[in-house]
Formats: sequence, structure tokens, C-alpha cells
Amino acid sequence: MRHRKNAAAAAVLFDIDGTLVDSNYQHVQAWCRAFADIGMPVDAWRIHRCIGMDGTTLVATLAEGVDDAAQARAKDLHSQYYKETASLLRPLPGARELLEAVEKLGVQVVLATSAPDDELEILRGVLECDHLVSATTSSEDVDTAKPKPDIVNVALDRAGVDATHAVFVGDAVWDVEACKRAGVVTVAVLSGGVSKCELEEAGAHQVFEDACDLCQHLDDTPIAALANLVGAR
Repeated sequence: MRHRKNAAAAAVLFDIDGTLVDSNYQHVQAWCRAFADIGMPVDAWRIHRCIGMDGTTLVATLAEGVDDAAQARAKDLHSQYYKETASLLRPLPGARELLEAVEKLGVQVVLATSAPDDELEILRGVLECDHLVSATTSSEDVDTAKPKPDIVNVALDRAGVDATHAVFVGDAVWDVEACKRAGVVTVAVLSGGVSKCELEEAGAHQVFEDACDLCQHLDDTPIAALANLVGAR
């Protein structure tokens, strides 16, 4: 799935890892194993600080100076180890309910992730929400993903909306920074393990505990304002 015809004139763009699916710490452990295997061990806390970045950028940041072959090997190993833990993945509290609530507002639900296509397929299977989703993105759509704005711009294009008719929901500083560059308002959640202070300092408009908390307060967010703006409800 890439886009749905006759979609609404507004969209909420959702990051998935750490926002809708409890997967960030599986990514951390997979990267830990991958870096160790290429002979460049990295502390888990340092990896966690980079989760949400484009994979190439993450490797370059944490293993500075690594050659292209080792970088590619680390990414392949991460993907292998992450997939081995796929059975442990679960939707975060309120994730499906939040998507349903946004769709009921008459606003498009867009999965704006920079995960590779094979990982996106796994995440979509965990969420079981394809019937609610208007469009998706993946790492295959851009050369470099977050914190660059490219993946956000692709998501806007797929939804057929401009930045003023979209809100992004994410869990990482990199989400907020990418959206700032794209001119999209960000609502953040703490379920990815990043502090409220850091998310606010990066520019998040609001910060909620998780998808459930956001869903319960949806009427007080830019998402509800967006639905009213375009006459979706």
C-alpha cells in the first residue's frame, strides 16, 4: 500500500517504531550485536540516543570512520537480529485506538516511517491497521531519512496535503527535527524512551505519555484543530 484515492485534505503522519509499536529496545539490542560483530562495540545507551535516525546516519555517527563494507555489514546484521525478535513486538497501549480515532475524525492516517520495506511489513502485521491507513513510506523512498525532512515530504506528497494540513506524531528528537525542517507541527510521545524536556527543546508542540494518553486528550491537540480546519468533522 502506498496511497488511497479520494483521501481527505488533511493528514496525521505517524512514526511507528517507539510511537505505535514497542520496538525501540529491540532495535538497540540488534544494533549492539551488529556493532560487536563488526569489531566496533558500542554502548547500548549511545545507540538508544540515535534510535530514530536513518540507519546509515546512525552507523556513521556511532562508528565514525567505518568503511562502506563494514557499514553495510552492520546494517544487514541489525536487520537480521531485529527480525529474530519480531515475535516479541507488540502495539503500544492505545496505538490502534489512536489510529481509529484519527480516521473517525475524517483525517488521513499515514505511516511515515523510515524503516526498510521488510521491517515495515512486520510492523504493519503487528498493528493490523491497514484498513485505516491512507498511505505509507519507507527507507526505500529517500536517500537519507530523519533527521533530514525528506521522508516527511514524501509522506505529505503521498497524502496529497501541504505542511499546514498535517501533524506528525513521533517519539524521537529526530522526528521533531525533521518535521521542523519540513514545516510540520509535531506531537510527541514518551514511549520511545526520550525525555519530555528533550522533545520540547527540539520543538515538539505537545508531549504525551504514549498513544493512549494522546488518544484520551485528542480534542485538545493540533490533530483535532486540523480536522476542524478542513471541515472533516
